[in-house]
Amino acid sequence: MTRIRAIRWPLALALFAGLLGLGGCGSSPSHNYYLLHASAPPSGATDSQLPVGIGPVSVPEYLNRSALVYSGEGNRLHVARLERWGEPLQDGIPRVLGLNLAAALGTQDLRPHPWLRSQEPAVAVQLWILELDVRDGTAMLTAEWRLHRPREDRELARRISRLSQPLPGRRWEAGAAAAAYSSLLQSLTEEIASAIRRAETEPG
Repeated sequence: MTRIRAIRWPLALALFAGLLGLGGCGSSPSHNYYLLHASAPPSGATDSQLPVGIGPVSVPEYLNRSALVYSGEGNRLHVARLERWGEPLQDGIPRVLGLNLAAALGTQDLRPHPWLRSQEPAVAVQLWILELDVRDGTAMLTAEWRLHRPREDRELARRISRLSQPLPGRRWEAGAAAAAYSSLLQSLTEEIASAIRRAETEPG
């Protein structure tokens, strides 16, 4: 009886070790997470107390996912297996737009949409992302934006901006794509900030 027990223990330990090994081999690889970032933090200077409204911001449905996506040949869309956004683009884009505008305009008064009627900003930016993609080694951002005065229900400017930037190495890589998108959002912000400055200096 003692001999049988002595044999069973090594067998049980060997089986347990084998199961642990199988579990390790079958574990899923970890995901990598990326964020859009503002090119410059808001300045501490209070050059302007202009209340600026951010939003609403519309993002295409194909981008409303946690995985990064990019175009392939023809109409094919690649969905990254391990590369993920750290926050939905629906949240990340207005966050970065607001930070960039705060730095560009020197304002400390950003008002994300929706706002109360009693807190309507002096000027607001509405944004439709039409394209945010990498194709043939180039990051592209196409966006329609509208500048208006909510208090007066008056449109100041409306246009479509088409921006692009080559990626290092001319191939898709998640970190390079996220950095390029951030840079393109900064360029878009500069266009919007220029329009806001013109609107604020024009009479009426």
